[in-house]
Amino acid sequence: MSSLTLKKCCPLLVFVLCFSFIYAVESNLTISGTVFVNGKRSIAKTDENFICATLDWWPPESCNNGSCSWGRASLLNLDLKNVILLNAIKAFSPLRIRMGGTLQDQVIYQTKDNNTEPCVPFAQSSSGLFGFTNGCLPLARWDELNYFLNHSGAISTFGLNALNGKTIQPNNTATGPWDSSNAASLIRYTFKKGYNIYGWELGNELGGRPIMIGVAPDPYASDTMALHKLIQEIYRGVSIKPKILAPGGNFDRDWFEQYVAKTTNTLDVFTHHIYNLGRGYDPEEQLIQRILDPTVLDGVSDVLKSVEQILKNSGTSAVAWVFGPTRVDIGLWNEDVLQTIVDLGGNYGLLDTNNFVPNPDYYSALLWHRLMGSYVLSTNFMGTKMIRAYAHCAKQSKGISVLLINLGGNTTVRAKIDINGKQESEMGREEYHLTPMNGNIQSKRVLLNGKALSVGSPGTIPVLKGVTANSWEPIKVAPYSVVFVHMPNVVIQACTDVSS
Repeated sequence: MSSLTLKKCCPLLVFVLCFSFIYAVESNLTISGTVFVNGKRSIAKTDENFICATLDWWPPESCNNGSCSWGRASLLNLDLKNVILLNAIKAFSPLRIRMGGTLQDQVIYQTKDNNTEPCVPFAQSSSGLFGFTNGCLPLARWDELNYFLNHSGAISTFGLNALNGKTIQPNNTATGPWDSSNAASLIRYTFKKGYNIYGWELGNELGGRPIMIGVAPDPYASDTMALHKLIQEIYRGVSIKPKILAPGGNFDRDWFEQYVAKTTNTLDVFTHHIYNLGRGYDPEEQLIQRILDPTVLDGVSDVLKSVEQILKNSGTSAVAWVFGPTRVDIGLWNEDVLQTIVDLGGNYGLLDTNNFVPNPDYYSALLWHRLMGSYVLSTNFMGTKMIRAYAHCAKQSKGISVLLINLGGNTTVRAKIDINGKQESEMGREEYHLTPMNGNIQSKRVLLNGKALSVGSPGTIPVLKGVTANSWEPIKVAPYSVVFVHMPNVVIQACTDVSS
């Protein structure tokens, strides 16, 4: 059966649910509410490693609206010796890393079979796609990247150039078969070196509604089959082969239906992109409004339901991953697998591109990864529309974990938890309250239970420790805050069934 996997990849470090910290106003209003959790059965299952981050290709010269946000966060220039960067990834143990992005279909790979031409990086060009010439990935850099990712314990996927060999027509359609020779040389080298690549993804935003150059579904399906055959050949005799991922496109029902119907036996992961928060370079005021608007969170559901239905109707076994700076409500999906992806750099990165110090979203992502298990519980909140509530079987115990997000800026919510119609009354729970430094709505500093989170020396990620609270006391959810609650002693049927 097909699965819907919400995977959000943004510049290395943007969180799936995009818990951007927008705090400020001192609350003078307190209301009560109740989190209703149905603990009889789980309604969905996420990937064990739900959080994923992207390492992109954008060079420092990439600018939008006067903002040049990428710095040295590119696959080609990222400081792989930076201790903070290494520790930030290792803290997830493991973190999925997607290597790819907009410029991946302009990358040529230097390999043993292709080392005669100079290997030059991207350069600005008014005639090039997205304002840049083709760029080259040096073989030595590929070695460095793989050594770093292996040392960090990351689970890696790599996005291949799907335009190689194609002819771009005046209508911005790419025609002709994919020339897989350069990709094949890179994959063979990777296999011989013993580098562990979880999956190879073909193309970025060329299918569905393309952002610039498009490929029709039939030839894209043929190219995907060519990649599948290539992987079968190179990894012959290997029991667990890398996954095939594609097309990484923006939703278009007709295109998606045609493509999925022709790749039921060749595609492992159906990747698609959603940008309901924008592409990361909109004015801050607009971004803040979107993040705090509950309808934005709800509005993406139609697209996700459509993707879910397309996969089910096709009979494919492929799962779906969602990429982009997106806020999605994972509680909507009664499916087998959900996953999400975010970025390490750029305007919506998890890490500061200047010094690699974690942005606030990093800590939300890390707490999610550590506390929220795979099995999703049906959860509703009564009291205000500005509270988003989520509950999962816990990752660290046989209990449950609850997440509450207060999108309101002037109201504190005192929340009780009701499980199967009963108020929870266990002896204790662990709470993790994330709030902004000095109430600053745009602060890059975040507090955990009132204490500032700071990188230690030498580059150590701070310990994320909860505070113990009595279960009969309501959970105090401050304005513009994110609260994780771990209830290790709550035993419910939904989590008992899956643990056994």
